[in-house]
Amino acid sequence: MAVVGIIANPVASKDIRRLVAQGRVIPDWEKVNTVRRVMLGLQSVGVEKVVAMPDSSHLCRRARDDSHLSVEFSLLEMPAQYIEGDTVRAAQLMGEMGVACLVTLGGDGTNRAAAKGCSSMPLVAISTGTNNVFPAMVEGTLAGIAAGLVAQGRLRLDRVSTISKTLEIYIDGQYQDLALVDLALSRERFVASRAIWDWRTLYEVYLTRAEPSSIGLSSVGGQLQPVYLGDDQGLRYVLGESAKGDGVSVTAPIAPGVVVEVPIAEWQRLNLGEPIQVEPRHYTVALDGERAFNLNPQQQLELVLKRNGPTVVNVQQAMKEAAAVGLLRR
Repeated sequence: MAVVGIIANPVASKDIRRLVAQGRVIPDWEKVNTVRRVMLGLQSVGVEKVVAMPDSSHLCRRARDDSHLSVEFSLLEMPAQYIEGDTVRAAQLMGEMGVACLVTLGGDGTNRAAAKGCSSMPLVAISTGTNNVFPAMVEGTLAGIAAGLVAQGRLRLDRVSTISKTLEIYIDGQYQDLALVDLALSRERFVASRAIWDWRTLYEVYLTRAEPSSIGLSSVGGQLQPVYLGDDQGLRYVLGESAKGDGVSVTAPIAPGVVVEVPIAEWQRLNLGEPIQVEPRHYTVALDGERAFNLNPQQQLELVLKRNGPTVVNVQQAMKEAAAVGLLRR
């Protein structure tokens, strides 16, 4: 029996960027409704069992309270501390129990945490965060149908998904962490509210993808030299004025409703597998939009772009493929 996992982050879309930009707020009741639609979609294609992460708002438990749902539902047996580590642990447990597909509700940070826990499960990522690049804006019912077909092996994974890239992070030669979309070096010395919202505090940015239609730090790279999910490259750019006078300025939506002119001193493509040593200095490292840890000039930061992240299911492509082979016809 195929099992589908659900990780819903109640904190997504509620950070400081609601105060400094026009970021949307997705209330808990809408997240509950989205999870419910995911489960109805799963049920419609024959998935019989769903396992979910416990969370502080009881999103998945509330979603299951519907007379139209007959799918077997359970919560992971894990202590819930209501921190990022819960998502890491939940994904790890789901991987160990053989979950055939994972559905996430959150932003780039939520999916990064899930990838840290287990990146081997096919992933359907629904955007409920702020400056989302990794997850997609997709209707929950369709996400559930696609996840169910993938979980049961009724769709060829290589035709409906792409293995995502990561930036692996090493400090003094020891593995430290990863980023799914962007790594930014900030002048600020403290993690504080975590969320990156002021581009003027940044030295430079490294991207796994730079798509012109994205928002946030990735959108700046998208106007310099687009890099897509399937490309075997990434992008680096340095903010500020060029010492040689050959820099450019980019108009970019760095946050919802916030479009600014960003001066770029230089930029370059990154290649898969090539280690990059970052100039030592005092800075805070932000991963996928959130400040994570501090470094000093005595520490050496090294990055490596790899294609070893989660296998991301494209819901639109999955539905197209399902129609082409008649999976939903009787």
